[in-house]
Formats: sequence, structure tokens, C-alpha cells
Amino acid sequence: MFDKSKVLSVGELNFAVKQLVENNIPLLWVRGEISNFVRAASGHWYFSLKDEQAQVRCVMFRHKNQLIDWQPKNGSQVEVLALATLYEARGDFQLTLEQMRPAGLGALFEAFEKLKTKLDAEGLFEAVRKKPLPAMPQQIGIITSPQAAALRDVLTTLRKRMPSIPVVLYPTPVQGAEAAQKIAAALATANQRKECDVLILCRGGGSIEDLWSFNEEVVARAVAASEIPVVSGVGHETDFTIADFVADLRAATPTAAAQAVVPDRNEFLQRLQYQQQHLRRAMMRPLETAMQRLDFLARRLVHPAQHMEQQSQYLQQLQQRLRGILAMHMQQRDWKWQSLQHRLHARKPSVQPHITHLDGLERRMDGAMLHLLEKQLHRLQAVHQQLQLLDPMQVLSRGYSLVRDENGTVVTDSAGLMAGDQLEVTFAKGGAEVAVKTVK
Repeated sequence: MFDKSKVLSVGELNFAVKQLVENNIPLLWVRGEISNFVRAASGHWYFSLKDEQAQVRCVMFRHKNQLIDWQPKNGSQVEVLALATLYEARGDFQLTLEQMRPAGLGALFEAFEKLKTKLDAEGLFEAVRKKPLPAMPQQIGIITSPQAAALRDVLTTLRKRMPSIPVVLYPTPVQGAEAAQKIAAALATANQRKECDVLILCRGGGSIEDLWSFNEEVVARAVAASEIPVVSGVGHETDFTIADFVADLRAATPTAAAQAVVPDRNEFLQRLQYQQQHLRRAMMRPLETAMQRLDFLARRLVHPAQHMEQQSQYLQQLQQRLRGILAMHMQQRDWKWQSLQHRLHARKPSVQPHITHLDGLERRMDGAMLHLLEKQLHRLQAVHQQLQLLDPMQVLSRGYSLVRDENGTVVTDSAGLMAGDQLEVTFAKGGAEVAVKTVK
């Protein structure tokens, strides 16, 4: 409830009314006539839906109207599935459309689904009751209008694929108030005459009203009662009728129905040629086998003298092979004997080469030892000379003496001596023990 004391803005009022309308009026179907139809640059549709008493603004947005396969226009009677709402910016009451269809289609669709459910429950759509089509019909029946464009398409296709098969036309209206009864009568006539192996029930494309004759129960039951296989080629590929479900085969188009009832002449001729070649090969195979066997027997059939000659030649060949085998055997024995000799010599080699080698090694060793001794001698002489240069006796020979204290330590400084100390003096030749009288 609104607070009467509160003052609302226009925007608040329109928003409240919009919520009230959308929350209380469900998605519903509305019927009326289109007027003031406008297609905006954005792709959205704007128009009014009216009848004798009133009108209402409508909008159908682009993502919704793209699903419609027909073009609405001013004056069209339509049924729309819409949501009642309020366009807040202008305060206009309007319908936002979800779906649109020509007026009356709702009843047709309802009748279509009702009859389809009924016949399906009776088993008229079951695959087990559908009759197979003849592989090569002797005569084809066509049930359609003589003025229908579909008839020309069917006849053209049949003439291209198999021109030798005759065609019988059972003329009947395929649109109008009495079309369904006449189509059923044409089916009955074709079954009474029994002059065709297969029937084509065809019509070109159109609206659901145009194709409605093929959705009538009388046509469906006539198709189901037909003892002759019926191929349904009604409308375009997207069109489905009750007759399609009852027929022994549903073709997408009249042309496709013609293609289904007869084989392609070229393909048929190709199959015949293949079978002819296969049959010819099958007939020639035993004949060729017999000829080969005859040639084989002819080669085996020889004169006794020729047979003896052949046996003599064969014996000579055996003798030659035997001689060859003996010669080869002897040669192999020679090769084996020579191999054994080589192996024996390898196990008992000659000693003389080794003796010669040892003599050479001995001479090389003597030379090396002599060289080494000379080298060591020179080195010894050099060391001896160095030792002579470092020998203290050489220094003593020039008048110097070597003085040691009682501990054998060489005395180099008189500061460490005291009167009475015993010293040992070594000369170049001999030595003497002395006592210190005074220290200077």
C-alpha cells in the first residue's frame, strides 16, 4: 500500500506502476491487428495491436524477432505472447513480445498435435507397419495437382534417373476446403486399380494453412490403409505434416521423393556393368583353370624314348654332381690340412729371431750402463770438487786454526772464555790442547 502522505516523483510513480503491472499480469497470448508498424535501425519492431474496442503499444526486440520466418505488416492479424509492462520514460503502457504467429495458427497447431497424438496412440506411426519400397518399380503413381510446380520437379527427376519407367498421374487438388477428401479418394483409386508399385504424394512448399489438407485425418487414414507403399514429399525440408508420419517413407521435398522411388539410371548401369564383368570373370575362371591343367598334363605326356633320354641326362647330371662333390671334399681336406700346419707352426715358433732380438737388447743395455756410469762419474767428480772447496782443512793449511771448547763447540768470540778454560786447537796437521791464561 502507498503512503498517502508521501509525495512521489513521476519516476517513482511510473516505477511503482510498472512493478504492479508486471507482478500481477502473467505472460499471456493476445490477438489483434497490426498498425503503425516500424522497423527501427536497431532491428527492433514497434507497432500497435488493435481491435474494434482498443489498442496497445507493442515492442519486439531484435533477438526475439529474428526467430520469426515471416514478415508481419500493417493489417496482419496476429497472436502474440507478451509481458504487460510500463515504459517508464514516457509512462506508456505496452506489451513486450516474446513470440508472434499469424492469427488462427494456434488452433491449427493445437489440432495438429491432437491428431498426431491420437494416430500415434493407434500405432499408425510405428516403423513395423511401414512397407518397403520396390527396388525397381514397374510403374509409379503420382498423387498431386496437374498445375503443381512439384509435379514438374518430380517428372523431371524421374525422367533423368530412369526414363523407361512409366508414370500414372492421379490428379487431385492439394489445397482448399475439399482437397483432403479428394486426396483420400485418389489414394483409394490408385489402390483399386493396382497398376502402380509405389505412390508419390507430393506438393510444393507453403504456409501451414496451404499444407493443411495433408494434416487432415481422412488423408492420414487413407495413407495408412494403402496397400501400395506411399512416399510423402510435401513442402520443404522443414515442413512436417501428419501424412509424413503415416507414410511408408517421408522425403524432405518432392524431388527427394522422386529420387527415393527409383534408382539412378547411371548408377544402375554401372552396377550392371560391374555384375557383367564379375559374371564374365566367374565364367572364365574354371575355363582358364581347365586350360592350365590341360597344359600341365600335356607337358607330362612324353614318348618313352624321350623319357629314357631324359632319365639318361638326369643320370649324367647326378654323376657330374657326384664328381663335383668329391673334388670339393678333397679340396676342403687340403684346406683343413694346410690350416692345421699353420696352427702347428704358430704353436712352435722359430727361436732365432728371438735370439737376435735378445742380442740387440743386450748391446743396448751395455751401452746404456756405460753411459750411465760415465754420467755418474762426472757428477761424482763435480761433487768432489765442491767438497774440496768447502773442506775446512784447506783453510787451516793457509795458517788458520780451529779452536773448540771442552764441549766441542767452535770458539769464535773471546767474550765467552775465562782464564783457566781448556781449549782444543786444530792445525792443518795435528792439534794441541791449551789453557787460557788471560782473556783479551
